[in-house]
Amino acid sequence: MEVTVQLDPEKQLELFGPADSHLRLLRRSLGVQITARQSDLHISGADESVHRAAEVIDQMQKHLLKHRRLTADDVTEFVEQGPAPDKEEGEQAITVYSNKVIEPSTEGQLHYIETMLHNDVTFCTGPAGTGKTYLAVAVAVSMLKKRQIRRIVLARPAVEAGEKLGFLPGDIAAKVNPYLRPLFDAIEDMMDFAQMRKFMELDIIEIIPLAFMRGRTLNEAAIICDEAQNTSGLQMLMVLTRLGHGSKMIITGDVTQVDLAANQKSGMVEAIEILQHVDGIGVVELSQQDIVRHRLVQNIVEAYRIRQEARSRTGERERS
Repeated sequence: MEVTVQLDPEKQLELFGPADSHLRLLRRSLGVQITARQSDLHISGADESVHRAAEVIDQMQKHLLKHRRLTADDVTEFVEQGPAPDKEEGEQAITVYSNKVIEPSTEGQLHYIETMLHNDVTFCTGPAGTGKTYLAVAVAVSMLKKRQIRRIVLARPAVEAGEKLGFLPGDIAAKVNPYLRPLFDAIEDMMDFAQMRKFMELDIIEIIPLAFMRGRTLNEAAIICDEAQNTSGLQMLMVLTRLGHGSKMIITGDVTQVDLAANQKSGMVEAIEILQHVDGIGVVELSQQDIVRHRLVQNIVEAYRIRQEARSRTGERERS
């Protein structure tokens, strides 16, 4: 029997080990023949041994992607520990351009990743620090790396949170740049700066204010609308109708932090109410248990929540 395993060309030398020592270890331990041809490994031998060797090589590649190093002890451990246990259905790890492996840290984040992968449109709400934007960008970058899409479009509404845009220095690009900075930060963590700049120059990655999406149809794209709690109903409808063939849309926001006028309903809240039962649209609500920033962030969010609930109860008593 013979099987072929495809390799990551950039990690091939580390996978093979010094002077192909890792491959020699596999040959001796499992009694198989292994031949490297360009970016493929051809494994031949008895059926059971070939299947086992392919499993071990898969484990080696995943370990190398995650830890960025692979030792002879690691290879020996993979060989001796027997077949890897099947992962629970839905367990996800995302590989981005830097070959960094991004994994969910909580059950809520795992559900969020699954929902994004299984639906064309995903709404995600939750407090600061739950990874709403970061995981959405990770899924989009992973899809671009796998050539499942041709471009990424990241958009945010430039809503003034107690500040006046007109007082900021510079032209309109300089004025809206602070609103888009979190999206730049997420992208920069997943690919090197030169590659990011190249993709932006080629419009493969586009980071824009929400208003710039009007009138467009976005095919074969991952579209992320961040801070969507600050969209109006008409803006949200405009965003949703940009979805083209072969595209995926992820809409994120914290519905407890709406910076719209007091009498204006959030377009994101309205859209979730209208669309949550539509097939192909997923809705995820992350909680403070999903916060993965500094431990104090959970305490801060909880303190504000308690204060807000107390004010709401006081207002209800005064009205009655």
